[in-house]
Amino acid sequence: MKTKQFANEATKIAASYRITEGEKFRLKDHDPRDTGGLKDKHEAHGLLQHGVETLRHLQEKLYAQNRRGMLLIIQGMDAAGKDGLISHVMSGVNPQGCDVWSFKEPSKEELDHDFMWRCHKVAPERGKIGIFNRSYYEEVLVVRVHPNLLENEKLPAKLVTKKIWEERYEDINAFERYLTRNGILVLKFFLHLSKKEQKKRFLARLENSEKNWKFSMADVKERGYWKQYQDAYEQTIQNTANKNAPWYVIPADNKWFTRAVAAMAIVAALNELNLTFLDVDKSKRKELEKVRELLEHEKD
Repeated sequence: MKTKQFANEATKIAASYRITEGEKFRLKDHDPRDTGGLKDKHEAHGLLQHGVETLRHLQEKLYAQNRRGMLLIIQGMDAAGKDGLISHVMSGVNPQGCDVWSFKEPSKEELDHDFMWRCHKVAPERGKIGIFNRSYYEEVLVVRVHPNLLENEKLPAKLVTKKIWEERYEDINAFERYLTRNGILVLKFFLHLSKKEQKKRFLARLENSEKNWKFSMADVKERGYWKQYQDAYEQTIQNTANKNAPWYVIPADNKWFTRAVAAMAIVAALNELNLTFLDVDKSKRKELEKVRELLEHEKD
């Protein structure tokens, strides 16, 4: 299947999970077990592999053209599959053209700046794909669920009002609009995991010594705030989904499906940019001809 044909198919697959009108979004309308009609892992794997290869070609053009960039934001509950998605979907991309940033609990230095600072300073440059494993969205998710964390940010008391979350949504929308106006394409992914599947994955981590490092008691404690997190995600998507920076709410109970859909969404978005390798001008062609001539007449 040719790139254009595959990209068109990718667009159709990803469209079911693309949210551009946030006010209409309801999380209950999205099933974390959905597999979009794919038969099994084998079919999804074939789709993913084709997507990885197509993404490799598109990323090469993005890098060569050096006019646009892409920011991918990956959000989800613990064990939703964020790390695995990044490693599988981006497995074919040239490392020189891709940067991955993980945002954990903010440091003292980061808390001394505005909440966007640590992410803004590593936003992708033109020609590159930047990936945020968690992001500034934690400020309207974790911090909203645990509002006492605002105290660590040392904001003036008069700025911490009932409107702070609405104001942060406004700031986020403005920032993403700013990136878009500067040639950076923004895609946001919420890996929609069920509470039952999270428990299953936590137990599996406990059984696998190689996965123990990923687990902590804090992960279990956060399960006690499941409903609050679901509400926070719903309100966040309602207030920040738009055509310029869409959310993709991807079912995450089956990792093989999550990865395939994410790949389709990225391929579809890059394809819409109509990326091409730059044509060289006459003077460059003459230079290349001279290089050819020198090489062909070079003595071994």
